[in-house]
Amino acid sequence: MAVAVVLLTTALVTVIALLAAAGAGKLARMDGAPYPAALARAATTFTTVLMLAALVTTALTALLT
Repeated sequence: MAVAVVLLTTALVTVIALLAAAGAGKLARMDGAPYPAALARAATTFTTVLMLAALVTTALTALLT
């Protein structure tokens, strides 16, 4: 059961990161940024969301142990 929860949580975080990246890329394009800059903003957003999830997981693990 615990493996299923971990897999579902990982999938959810990945989907949220992809949606945030797509939104950041779209907003960058609407702002007039060229494609490479919009892609860089989307990649930065994707990485930031994944890093935030990792930091929250680390903090929760430290609190629970």
